[in-house]
Amino acid sequence: MPIQITPDIAIPDEELEWKFIRASGPGGQNVNKVSSAAQLRFLLPLNSSLPVAARNRLRGIAGQKMVDDGSILFTARNERSQEQNRRAASERLATLIRAALIEPKVRKKTRPTKGSQERRIESKKRRGATKSQRGRQGWE
Repeated sequence: MPIQITPDIAIPDEELEWKFIRASGPGGQNVNKVSSAAQLRFLLPLNSSLPVAARNRLRGIAGQKMVDDGSILFTARNERSQEQNRRAASERLATLIRAALIEPKVRKKTRPTKGSQERRIESKKRRGATKSQRGRQGWE
């Protein structure tokens, strides 16, 4: 089942690989018997549904989740059931992709106004005068 990111963008199953492993931690015998932890591998090099700019941003924000072959790996093992872990992993992928779809605003260079420069210099002079009065006073 494809993962719906936005109303017009969905990640098809061909670009996803699921693997289920045994989860660590408490859980009694269940932990030793059931492979409830879900590993989701998003095959980014095969992706064609995302815009190129979003794919490049996704590479940047993936961080340690990025694997050597260019895919992104998510592991969910917090829940006890395989289905809940599967949902958690796919939601993490969707959240990361939604963050990559947002274009960062281009910063426009601005200059300080003349009034703000004058206020800054005036406050520095006032501070300097205060500090110079703290120095040694002449004994007369």
